[in-house]
Amino acid sequence: MIARAVLIAAAATASVACPVPGKETTAPRGLDVGREIEAMVEADWITRDRLFAAANITPGEPVKVNTLGVTTVQDATGAVDGIKNGRFGFHVAVGERDPWWQVDLGKDYRLDRVVIYNRTDGNHAPRTRHIGIGVAGNAHPDRFETVYRHDGTVFLGVKESKPLVVRFDEKNVTARIVRLFVGGECHLALDEVEIYSSADPERNIALGKPADQKSVSRHSVPGTAGQTPPPVAPTDGGFRLAHTRDIIQRAGVLAARLHAGADPDRINPLVANIGKLDRRLAALEAQPDVHNQVRKHVYFEARRLLRSIAFCNPLLDFDRLLFIKRHRGSLPHMCDQYYGFTAVPGGGLFVLSDPLGEHPALANLLEHSVVEDGRLKGQALLPGAFLSPELSYDGKTILFAYSENRQAMQSWDEVWPPTKSSRKWTPTDCYHIFQVDADGNHLVQLTDGPWDDFDPCFLPGGRIVFISERRGGYVRCGIRACRSFNLCSMQRDGGDIFPISYFDTNEWHPSVNNEGMLVYTRWDYIDRNTTIAHHLWTCYPDGRDPRAPHGNYPVRRGDRPFAELSIRAIPGSHRYVATAAPHHGHAFGSLVLIDPRNLDDNCNSQIVRLTPEVPFPEAEGPIRENEQYGTPWPLGEDDYLCVYDRQAKNHGIYWVDRDGNKELIYRDPAILCVSPIPLRPRLVPPVLPEQTVQSAAAMSEAGRDRPATVALMNAYDSDFPWPEGTEITHLRVLQILPKSTPSRNTPRIGVAEQTNARAVLGTVPVESDGSAYFIVPPGKLIYFQALDSRGMAVQSMRTATYVHPGEQLTCQGCHEHKHKTPSHAADPPLALRRRPSPLIPDVEGSNPFNYVRLVQPVLDRNCAACHREQKALDLSGAIQYLPCPRDKHKRCCYTRSYNSLAEKYGFYFHAHSSWLFGSSPASTASRTTPGRFGARASRLQDYLDQSHYGVNLSEEDFHRIVLWLDCNSEFLGAYEEAEAQARGELVTPRLN
Repeated sequence: MIARAVLIAAAATASVACPVPGKETTAPRGLDVGREIEAMVEADWITRDRLFAAANITPGEPVKVNTLGVTTVQDATGAVDGIKNGRFGFHVAVGERDPWWQVDLGKDYRLDRVVIYNRTDGNHAPRTRHIGIGVAGNAHPDRFETVYRHDGTVFLGVKESKPLVVRFDEKNVTARIVRLFVGGECHLALDEVEIYSSADPERNIALGKPADQKSVSRHSVPGTAGQTPPPVAPTDGGFRLAHTRDIIQRAGVLAARLHAGADPDRINPLVANIGKLDRRLAALEAQPDVHNQVRKHVYFEARRLLRSIAFCNPLLDFDRLLFIKRHRGSLPHMCDQYYGFTAVPGGGLFVLSDPLGEHPALANLLEHSVVEDGRLKGQALLPGAFLSPELSYDGKTILFAYSENRQAMQSWDEVWPPTKSSRKWTPTDCYHIFQVDADGNHLVQLTDGPWDDFDPCFLPGGRIVFISERRGGYVRCGIRACRSFNLCSMQRDGGDIFPISYFDTNEWHPSVNNEGMLVYTRWDYIDRNTTIAHHLWTCYPDGRDPRAPHGNYPVRRGDRPFAELSIRAIPGSHRYVATAAPHHGHAFGSLVLIDPRNLDDNCNSQIVRLTPEVPFPEAEGPIRENEQYGTPWPLGEDDYLCVYDRQAKNHGIYWVDRDGNKELIYRDPAILCVSPIPLRPRLVPPVLPEQTVQSAAAMSEAGRDRPATVALMNAYDSDFPWPEGTEITHLRVLQILPKSTPSRNTPRIGVAEQTNARAVLGTVPVESDGSAYFIVPPGKLIYFQALDSRGMAVQSMRTATYVHPGEQLTCQGCHEHKHKTPSHAADPPLALRRRPSPLIPDVEGSNPFNYVRLVQPVLDRNCAACHREQKALDLSGAIQYLPCPRDKHKRCCYTRSYNSLAEKYGFYFHAHSSWLFGSSPASTASRTTPGRFGARASRLQDYLDQSHYGVNLSEEDFHRIVLWLDCNSEFLGAYEEAEAQARGELVTPRLN
């Protein structure tokens, strides 16, 4: 049956005869896959029985087999398999007491040396600094003598060429079994262990020998880490009656939950069968021994009963299921997986008819379709890769993304170095958006060009929102070329395209919630960690008022999922379902429910784990093996469609619920299935009126440019305490510039790692009641700083926003309480009683930003000569070339004064690690501490008055230094022409 399923997959993606363009085609007939699905369902049940056996060990004993079915013997072999990669070859239970690992050499050997290669990824090497070695001989293999204890110094491994070498060549140490141990609690994990005998000191006698260890962990795999094994069959044959008892109990609970809404003619007989099966099981439980085949039979009977009850669910009332097949992309990263040239050809757009019935039929929806318009007119979409299907609210039209990319990438060399890579962004290697009727007719290409367009989303008002690279720019981290992509909007026919987001990094997976708002994921790392925030954002369908109701400010990055992707509103609910995914991986992981109405504790108060057996990849556990769930489609608060694979390799389509039940609906053994969508109409969310002037229709109606304004009700209304006596007199408005060059630190903008180029757009007044009302330029990524009477920043945003033509953005306060109803004074705020303030431009050198033009004149007037005479810090404007701190093959082009001041005396956040430098200690916080920012928190402020050799700065000179410190102590203000900027030349950013 499996062979037949493979043939079905091959036939579904094979080349077909092309009909005449524009001619109505017959909807593709499905191929009956009932027998194949039945076989895969039973195989799935057997796998889960093995997992049950693995998880239900005797309490209090060391764990000898994990939930993947991996035994201690299997895991331990990873340290004697000859593979050294700096990761772990074995891993005992986390926090194991007095853990050990050992190898049986088969007979007694006089030892020459033992070489231990430590695990060095993730700073794990110090765990084993107190390791010891014990030996046992052939005569008494259970009696161990300690022959070595390490002195506590950290040893390393293969990548550093610094393993621990314990020599016994001058000692008489004989052993058949060599045991490594650590006293106390330890996550014992090592890469490789080699043992050499005196008789043959060049041959590793431990290689391939039997090994064992005290326990296993959820990280354990047979051999070296990197592959997830198939579950191991229990020694008793499995199908324990305890497991069947668990299934019957689950069936009863599920039937009780579904009973009120299910068809009584279907569910009542099944409820009666629960009682019959329960009595039969009780009789078997009373017997001293039950044959394996009997246990298997009753287990399968319970499984079928549970499945039948599950499919009585009234939320599963669809008769067609839409999904796509695709191969996993060739680059494991949350950005790279959406570049067309990283796609692996194969797959398609599929419909499964009667998916929960006795005769499910699979059809390739595009089997007889050709493109009716555009560059690909007259062609079928084969081969190539498919992505992100979307169904219209009436269930009649499907959108999806497709890349012609005909050849899968073979290595990273194809995208590195960025300036010489063989892969380019071309129309044939990018994703474009297509539209087709639900019966496969009228296939139309909507977008084209040398940029990726994907993740289309129907808006209730008729337009389509999608993700695109059209705005331009690159990601600031990573050594390869990695383009940014953001929210864009277009008409239903693909016309009138424009961006509705101006964020400088990436966004994903837009959908519409039950209130008609857009929901999506934003990668937010302005002046903070690159992996700290990829969470839920909302905005209006025209892009205005982007907000982060959840997850944007975790205390520690491991407190929350590294990324929440595929976010969708649950029907009839204010909650969302999402995939807790990794940053350095694909859009798979563990499923979570997000409740923004809960008070956010900057940890997990707003998150409910729907699949708690799978840790959050990268945040809580390894990436690859935990990419098990993905692309959830919520049916209700308790029921979801999604894709799942325990081995995180070949995902199939499942129904799952919040009680841990899951049933396989369809799997293709040859290729991943993703993005299941019931092919039926659904409720249309409310249409929210457009309040910006962006679309062609809106611009025609407006007849003229309309300014964009920002209104701040009360700066002091915040969810943090302001420093005592704080008086905010102005807001500084700054722009974050899109990165126009590929690869990180090209160039390095300043002393901070992977930081943003920025510009000061100007300042606006804040009234005595904390209100402000001002005009800002649309289409620019901006953030605000609250200034005191001396123009020093007291507080600064570490995210950003933007406005659109005609938009009127309103903020209650500086990071106001999300769950607090704003107070309304009897009279309007003072700022709103007047016309909006224009931005007051700042001093020369602030826009475009340039240290040489902004700061160097101050040093030349006040400091440089004295420092030169006293042989103190060199504060001259001479250009100095130094290797880039993280990328030694690149060079930084700064002045000597900048190199003297920035790192030691400046204030800056690393975008890479969010470390805070200056007078404050290192910090990984995702938010700014009021009063401890910029010039106020820098060491340089101690040298700006007369206490430092009579320094007497003018008001403007003081302001220039403050402005530099408040702007992350940057040097460059553009990503182009770094040397010209170092010479003080005016360089205008190419992208803004």
